[in-house]
Amino acid sequence: MSDKLIFAAFVGIDWADREHAVHLYDPGLQRPEPRILEQSPEAIDAWAENLRRRFYGKPVAVALEQSRGPLVYALMKYPHLVLFLINPKQLASYRTAVAPSGAKNDPNDARLLCEFLFKHQPRLRAWKPDDVTTRTIRVLAEDRRNAVGERTGLTNHLRQKLNECFPQALKLVGAALHVPSFLKLLAKYPTLKTTPGASPVTLISIPPRALQTLDDGDQPRGAKHTTAAVASGKDRDFADPRIQALRQAVPQVTDAALLIASRIAIGKLVAQIAALNEAINEYDRELDQLMQEHPDAKLFQSLPGAGRALAPRLLAAMGADRERFATAADVQQASGIAPVTTQSGKSHSVRRRRACPRFLKQTFQEFAEHSLKGSSWARAYYQLLRKQRNARHHAAVRSLAFKWIRIIHRCWKDRAPYNEQQYLARLRQTNSPLLAYMAING
Repeated sequence: MSDKLIFAAFVGIDWADREHAVHLYDPGLQRPEPRILEQSPEAIDAWAENLRRRFYGKPVAVALEQSRGPLVYALMKYPHLVLFLINPKQLASYRTAVAPSGAKNDPNDARLLCEFLFKHQPRLRAWKPDDVTTRTIRVLAEDRRNAVGERTGLTNHLRQKLNECFPQALKLVGAALHVPSFLKLLAKYPTLKTTPGASPVTLISIPPRALQTLDDGDQPRGAKHTTAAVASGKDRDFADPRIQALRQAVPQVTDAALLIASRIAIGKLVAQIAALNEAINEYDRELDQLMQEHPDAKLFQSLPGAGRALAPRLLAAMGADRERFATAADVQQASGIAPVTTQSGKSHSVRRRRACPRFLKQTFQEFAEHSLKGSSWARAYYQLLRKQRNARHHAAVRSLAFKWIRIIHRCWKDRAPYNEQQYLARLRQTNSPLLAYMAING
């Protein structure tokens, strides 16, 4: 796109919360025009409209050091502004090249962005936003993942509180403390002192798949919970070991100060986790609807391990613009999955890439780990790295993600769903040593 346009002017903007440093260069006048732009819809609109009138609607190149945020969203709506999203590392290297002292301030960074864009624009690629559906999926998928991370932190805090004063409650449920029925139980009975008044129907309502039963010695052989027994609400109708354990439990702490504080803290955590559960469910409903509308949904849903949560994230990671990533290497490098190789003279080193979008890298790594359950070759490749090459878990997962990106990129370019059997046939055609390992290890 950028190599076909002749820009009327070049602009560098250093973004800030309240105001932005702007540096404009008009090639016709050959003079810089620095200014400060207030962060407000009215100020940005007036500035953009002034550029449109001044240059008669011709395209103006704008360099920014961010890929998302209020300013990018605000400038997206002006067709005469062509955005170039500069990697912060690129700007830092350019700043060091022209000013070895490392001096940095907002107006100077705006000037450097403008200068960098003017001198190297033919080598840079203008940013082209995805369609509305793809952008919505990207935002919702990332927000959902953040909500899940926030919920994990709160459940860890809740587990700590329960371990301090009410460890018996943890025997009612497994690792998933966010189960709604368990949260309802804790909201009503936050301490052991309150549970004697709890009905068996309430205590037995936690879904069986979320349960972590007591030790084998506490589990009566053949004990069952029938629907009729639960409906009756009477202790004599069933002998659930969890209820018996709560009835006979000895308090871990009796200090009133600690119990009062724990009751309030547990109530607060339960309310926060319940609110996040509802938000995550709403994200899922919206994403399900959007995935039904997106033409590439079936492609990413066909990937083994890419379920309801990961398929939208992978779709958002690749986007809808097939020109964005010309090769799989572009995706591997942009996501941070590809390592960085440094070579000088006789020295040679390979290290993990750290300067990368965290969420993008996390998406491919989490997918690679989930694919171990649904792909035979992926599981074998991971085991091969772990057993024969002594790779650590995360290193093996990153290496697997590296391979998966090549496959995903090919499917994405061809607009074709993934086929496990077709890929295995391809491995046989190339006499891949992975097949021999799979044959030996099942």
